[in-house]
Amino acid sequence: MTLEGWIIFAVFWVVFVTTPGPNAVNCIQNGMTHGFKRSLWGVLGILTQATLFLILSAAGVTALLASAPEAFFWGKLVGAAFLVFLGVRGFLNAGKPVAPRHVAAHSIYGRAFLIATINVKSVAGYFAAFTQFVQPDIPVWSQMWVIMPTALAITTLSYVSFTAIGAGLGRSAIGAVLNVWVRRIMAICFIIYGVLLGTASNPGRL
Repeated sequence: MTLEGWIIFAVFWVVFVTTPGPNAVNCIQNGMTHGFKRSLWGVLGILTQATLFLILSAAGVTALLASAPEAFFWGKLVGAAFLVFLGVRGFLNAGKPVAPRHVAAHSIYGRAFLIATINVKSVAGYFAAFTQFVQPDIPVWSQMWVIMPTALAITTLSYVSFTAIGAGLGRSAIGAVLNVWVRRIMAICFIIYGVLLGTASNPGRL
């Protein structure tokens, strides 16, 4: 990958991971609920998904998935239902006070990994990255030494920042009424993302 190609890829990835989506909403919610340090398990879940998708994309699995409309259709329906479920549950619970409770790290990690995996934005983004930025005349695995560190570093910075925003909201004296509305907005975002996921087209056609 040339320097110019790397810069273009880096800019693309910044836009890809900083555009608010289910991952960002989940990071903000985690920060508000669990605090900054504990919520980093959620960021680790996203990074695990990112690493897995980068490897699968390099192996051609993402392109294969994009060309399998039936598998994509059922997968996006399951993901859409899960996001809508999270949104409805969050909206209904928004008015309840957040009682301090211990949530296992693996639960925070697993939820973040699942949300990241079912997000159609992920499939579309990795498909775009590997069809637009990988040079076909150079072995893909040799290019991964540049692509993976760049993508993972930007992903880390982005979602750590979203988590910090959530933790800041959780610590600030925003008031009980505003706290309820913030939680409701986060819940509505999950519902919207679920609906968008359920109606999304095949990534291969984006």
